[in-house]
Amino acid sequence: MTDEDISTVAVTGAHGKAGRAAVAELLAHGYRVLACDLAGPVGRNTDLGAPTMRVDLTDYGQALQALTGADAVVHLANIPEPGMYPPAETLNRNSAMNHNVFLAATALGLRRVVWASSETTLGLPFGDDGGTLRYAPVDEAHFPHPSSTYALSKVLGEAAAAQFAAWSGIPFVGLRLTNIFTADEYARVPAFWDDPGSRKWNLWGYVDARDVGAACRNAVEASSVGSVNLVIAAADTIMRQPSAELLDEFFPGLERRGSVAGHQTLLAIDAARQAIGYVPAHSWRASIPS
Repeated sequence: MTDEDISTVAVTGAHGKAGRAAVAELLAHGYRVLACDLAGPVGRNTDLGAPTMRVDLTDYGQALQALTGADAVVHLANIPEPGMYPPAETLNRNSAMNHNVFLAATALGLRRVVWASSETTLGLPFGDDGGTLRYAPVDEAHFPHPSSTYALSKVLGEAAAAQFAAWSGIPFVGLRLTNIFTADEYARVPAFWDDPGSRKWNLWGYVDARDVGAACRNAVEASSVGSVNLVIAAADTIMRQPSAELLDEFFPGLERRGSVAGHQTLLAIDAARQAIGYVPAHSWRASIPS
């Protein structure tokens, strides 16, 4: 731990893919974790290795209770994708959760807020029926282009985070997470190879859950100030074809800003490397022959 004043971290959405990884990463590095979620086992029945509370973050009072006793928060609780709820419900619930956590963090004087934004703020899904793709690799400047109320909830969250950071002086780090895979889910990867168009919606991006956990810890320990929002992806794509060939086939003539050599990710992670020391350590290529 680099900040001696941060020893206890609240993790919301602790039973999700990102949440489980964040809890495990923080515990492994000596932090005390206060976990909460609206779903999954709680109390003595939890398997997270940390005390876990049932919390509805759309209620400000419950959000305040969930963060009490923490020095920082890793806020990962949200409706995780469009289509799970009616559009208005997705926008309203996600916005309420984000705003309540931000309000609670500032009221309690937490030292840092890390939270899950999304790659969708950058214009996803890309493709024939999707959002606008202006260049590749896509970086932080490819913003904002929300194409759903889910993406809009994240854009609004980023705008709110900037204001809360300015008002309070608390550093906020938004993680624009791409499609998360656990190690067990890599068995699905070969099924994508015969139809690469099925994954063009996010430029063939993915990220290992363990690297998401590491990104959360990196962000807790970072020396960033204000509010920053960073793309979090694997270092490579999920395809066997080289990145340049994928762009040639599916986005011919697209402007290229930077290297697309080999199987390099088309969701640029340079800013995350610089701001929080994010270096992805895992790839599907280590477990699935290509």
